[in-house]
Amino acid sequence: MKHVKPIDAPVIVGSMALDNVKTPAGEVTDSLGGAANYSAVAASFFTPVNLVGVIGDDFPQTHLDYLESRNIDLAGVDRIDGGKTFSWSGYYDFDLNIAHTTDTQLNVFADFKPTLPDAYRKASYVFLANIDPVLQLDVLNQVEKPRLTLCDTMNFWITSKRDALIEVLSRVDVAFMNDAEARQLTGCMSTIKAAKAIQKLGPKTVIVKKGEHGALLFHEDEHFSAPSYPLEDIVDPTGAGDSFAGGFIGYIASEGDITPKTMRRAVVYGSVMASFNVEDFSLNRMRRLTPHHIAERYRKFKEIAYFEAMEEAVL
Repeated sequence: MKHVKPIDAPVIVGSMALDNVKTPAGEVTDSLGGAANYSAVAASFFTPVNLVGVIGDDFPQTHLDYLESRNIDLAGVDRIDGGKTFSWSGYYDFDLNIAHTTDTQLNVFADFKPTLPDAYRKASYVFLANIDPVLQLDVLNQVEKPRLTLCDTMNFWITSKRDALIEVLSRVDVAFMNDAEARQLTGCMSTIKAAKAIQKLGPKTVIVKKGEHGALLFHEDEHFSAPSYPLEDIVDPTGAGDSFAGGFIGYIASEGDITPKTMRRAVVYGSVMASFNVEDFSLNRMRRLTPHHIAERYRKFKEIAYFEAMEEAVL
């Protein structure tokens, strides 16, 4: 009889948005976006997910239906009657690593105060997506005895809420940042020194996202480098980092294991999910994704990273 691993659904807390995005490949309006949605959908390919966020009554029912179809529990989503959903508008030029914001409407997200349902408070895995670190602290105060807590952040919070962010880092196990954010937070130009400095603030594990150049995992005294997947067509990089984090926590929860070996695999699965995400606007590529596609791309990642020592030719 095949052993089935018990799955403890992670709690994911963050923004739920309607995005207007333009890239050299085209544009979309009022598309499903937000860090929590990208993370939850990516994670849902490995595990059920408990989602915490806030939306207005303009949030399309079709989006909610899609999230529920992915085995994402919406008991933690607060819908505000008469309110409008958080909206982000932006564009990318041919440097797809840089998003240019043209408009941000916080709407109901401005007064977001995450309240976890009782069942969520017992979660073993909690991911605090990119939101105000004061709210991240509030969530940490609501969970009981999580096995693994993770957080993401951005340059805005590093500048405007530094003290609160430092407190968050002192209380989480894993911190996600891109290389620029890690340097900004620590003042270290070396990514390795920056990661070690962040570890001293609290998290045993630091994951530095490097976009098209892959990701670095720093765990205690070890580090691991994962490549990016070589894509011929990149349509929309919005949510790539969130999809990476979702793939990471989703795989961890599905395994029920937080050993360094599992974390390394989780980094690769995170990269796999991010690579799919950028192949279309919004979460459209995820709608067509299957477990077979994920397994096949994971196999290709292994081929890309494979290295075998060769005897040097004798001259």
